[in-house]
Amino acid sequence: MKLNDLRDNAGARKSRVRVGRGIGSGLGKTAGRGQKGQKSRGGVSINGFEGGQMPLHMRIPKRGFNNIFAKDFAEVNLGAIQKLVDAGSLATDGVIDHAALKAAGVARGGKDGVRILGKGALTAKLSFNVSGVSAGAKAAIEAAGGSVEVIEVIAAADKHKAKHRVVQKAKAADKDAKKAAAKA
Repeated sequence: MKLNDLRDNAGARKSRVRVGRGIGSGLGKTAGRGQKGQKSRGGVSINGFEGGQMPLHMRIPKRGFNNIFAKDFAEVNLGAIQKLVDAGSLATDGVIDHAALKAAGVARGGKDGVRILGKGALTAKLSFNVSGVSAGAKAAIEAAGGSVEVIEVIAAADKHKAKHRVVQKAKAADKDAKKAAAKA
């Protein structure tokens, strides 16, 4: 056996069929698509289309909902924080907040801040400034001699509403100024 004699088994590699390349290929002219109609043309996406009838995915009942007002927290367990402290990735002096946990790589996401959960053990004395904390986590932090300050969170949806209100007030004030100028 030589390296230059190595071959795939017969039939292991099959070349793709080049359709629409003449009568001799057996798949010339209509290229195996039949004749005319929507399915013989390119760019067709009719999966699930039922001829205008209400499709099955719209007929079956739906369950649950997506709460657009829910707060999005990055959840971090006490055990993960203790591992970071032991590894020296997280400084124990000063206040630990969302930015510090994010920099350490433990708080992913969380548009509305970080929430500490009580899974795992905490032995280091730490001071936290976070958006949320579970009762068990708070007890464990205080038992280790640390402290927790919970900051008030404004959800992303509420931030958008507040911004919208400011814009609307500015437009109304601008309109009133134009009316006053027109009268004068």
